[in-house]
Parts: sequence; structure tokens; C-alpha cells
Amino acid sequence: MLRIPTASFTLVLIAGCVAATAWAQTPASPPPGPAGAALFKMYCASCHGTTAKGDGPVAALLRHRPPDLTLLAKRNKGTFDPETVRRVIDGRQPVKGHGGWDMPVWGDAFRGPEGAADGEHVRARIEALVDFLGSIQLK
Repeated sequence: MLRIPTASFTLVLIAGCVAATAWAQTPASPPPGPAGAALFKMYCASCHGTTAKGDGPVAALLRHRPPDLTLLAKRNKGTFDPETVRRVIDGRQPVKGHGGWDMPVWGDAFRGPEGAADGEHVRARIEALVDFLGSIQLK
């Protein structure tokens, strides 16, 4: 008969439940409604802050302070440029602190269920973030 120490078994069971819960809560595509706000909170707010002002809890620890994302349009002569924002989010336009061309800060977070980096799943999440950032621009 196989004997497993109770403490070890309990830790393995807890770790498995936590992993399964996290996996089950990761949507295959953005949920309807405020998907961009939810994605921003999940992936961006730790650095950029919940109000996107660049004051997230991790911001002070970074070498380069995150920018105030509510001022993107203001810094671009009053125009919000969704294509530039898309390129920053998907990693085609490198930004200090986000890594290089091949590594956006969130790594595999936007990859679809099959792991395709360019699938509809990824495009929908990026578009939701772009729409959200466009909606919070200061006038």
C-alpha cells in the first residue's frame, strides 16, 4: 500500500486546486462589456496604476517610471493614435521596461488556447485594451 504523508498530500492538493481555479478563470476571449478595463486591471495596473496615471504599486521599483496613460492623446497633439498603442501593447514598438520586440511584459498572457500569438483571441484582447485606453484620455 502506498503511503503519502498527509502534509505533502495536502500541499499538492491545494496547489492543484489553485492552478485549476486560475486556469478556469482565464477566459478564452474577453468577456463582453468592460473587457478592456478588466484586462488593464489584470495586466497593466500593477505598474501603470488603477487610474493609469503611472502610479501602480510596482512603479517605484522600476528603473523607468511608467507613463501616465491618460495623457497619450495630449502628448500626441490631442489625437489618440490606436495603431501606435496597438504596436506598443503587442510588442512591435518596444518601450523601455516592456522588454524587446519579442517580449511584451505580459509574455504569454494574451496567447489563445492553442498558443497562437496572432490569433483572434490575442487581437480581441489587444483591441479591448486599446479601446479602454482611448476611453480614458484626458481632454
